[in-house]
Amino acid sequence: MNERSSVVELAESLRREVERYPEGRKLPSSRALMERHQVSPVTVSRAIAVLVAEGLVVSRPGAGVFRAAAFAAAPDSPAAPAARPGDLSWQEVALSADSGPRDLLAAPVFATLQVPPPDVIDLNGGYPHSSLLPERLLAAALARAGRRPGAWDRPPTDGLTELRGWFARDIGGHAGPISAGDVLITSGGQGGLTVAMRSLAAPGSPVLVESPTYSGILAVVRAAGLRPVPVPVDADGVRTELLADAFEATRARVFVCQPLFQNPTGAVLSPARRAEVLRIARAAGAFVVEDDFARLLVHADAPALPRPLAADDRDGVVVHLRSLTKAASPNLRVGALTARGPALARLRATQVVDSFFVPRPLQEATLELVSDPGWARHLRTLGAELRDRRTAAVAALHRELPGVLGAHRPGGYHLWLRLPDGTDDAALVAAARRRGVQVTPGRPYHAAEPPAPHLRLSYAAADSPAQVAEGIHRLRTAYQESTG
Repeated sequence: MNERSSVVELAESLRREVERYPEGRKLPSSRALMERHQVSPVTVSRAIAVLVAEGLVVSRPGAGVFRAAAFAAAPDSPAAPAARPGDLSWQEVALSADSGPRDLLAAPVFATLQVPPPDVIDLNGGYPHSSLLPERLLAAALARAGRRPGAWDRPPTDGLTELRGWFARDIGGHAGPISAGDVLITSGGQGGLTVAMRSLAAPGSPVLVESPTYSGILAVVRAAGLRPVPVPVDADGVRTELLADAFEATRARVFVCQPLFQNPTGAVLSPARRAEVLRIARAAGAFVVEDDFARLLVHADAPALPRPLAADDRDGVVVHLRSLTKAASPNLRVGALTARGPALARLRATQVVDSFFVPRPLQEATLELVSDPGWARHLRTLGAELRDRRTAAVAALHRELPGVLGAHRPGGYHLWLRLPDGTDDAALVAAARRRGVQVTPGRPYHAAEPPAPHLRLSYAAADSPAQVAEGIHRLRTAYQESTG
């Protein structure tokens, strides 16, 4: 069992144990917990840290760990009366005066980031399983980065020149239209998307989005005070005739799309539609925000990938977004926005006001990572592992739930399942969770009413192809239960 799952299991066991303790009661020593649960000292300290962060226990150096009391008193001091809780109801009025509840906007994002208990198979998460990530490469890169001269100096606000140059070459090619001066280093893909939305559209204005689309895009658009307008997608990507109609009807100035392995459908924008998207947007005087999130998640059996839209854009129509997070680590929050002209100046101004810059040690570590020969080997290994999990998922779906899977492409990390009409996808997700598998309902991926019920199934977060197949078997049982 890996260290992460051991920490989760021990923390859960200690939660149940602490609930039986009176306030101020001391927990067993670390040595006793190590012997009882057969875990390492690191696992014990990390599990205790989880409970401290949750406010269930307090750690007192030299004394031990105690169940948290309702008052700030030492465990051996006389009991003091619990303080009367304050009245927080006034905040409901204050926070609703000029905006709606943000928790509703963020709910789909929280769901994507949720780490299920160890006994639940994760067919929901958007990050590859830890066994698929280059943790040794990252550790070595971080160590080397810390020794670089000036590694802890303040970086340029746009990002390190060498890193910006690497992104420019990776996105546009060595002789492409993109230079280091066109790149802005951002705090991951979600951070870059937030900067783009707040920079390119005025509050209250419409923004065109694919339908369905990644729920995090909808959350960012709405949180920026913008109005998402859906444009349907089919197997060849966004339907360009409807895109032209949407621009004409709304006068929108931004279209957000994922041309490669679109989330959640997996569609790849066809060659004919690529040119049409750029032509239509240019005619409308609008920007295309290209979220190229899955380019590093190409499967080993995939054909040659199409170039990014930005690589074929000479007029500054495309604002390109790229992140290394999914292929490297959820903690490597480094991405890049690529733009030219006044649009880049607007992006730069928004980011510097929001966060100043991305920390230099993280940028230095990223440079070390992508410059290491092991990075290319890691991407090849990741592509093979994702292929095997996809193959297992497709075979299991044909066996267990025939008819729900439509067309799919060899890339990305998810499949879009079409459920029979009348199926309650939220009820199915709840039933699946009870059966020990976590999947995602289709409803949050639509800006308006969904035309049909769907599930999104991710095969990257599972620890093996066999676990993917077992999760789909549990999903079938849940489906039978929820539909009677």
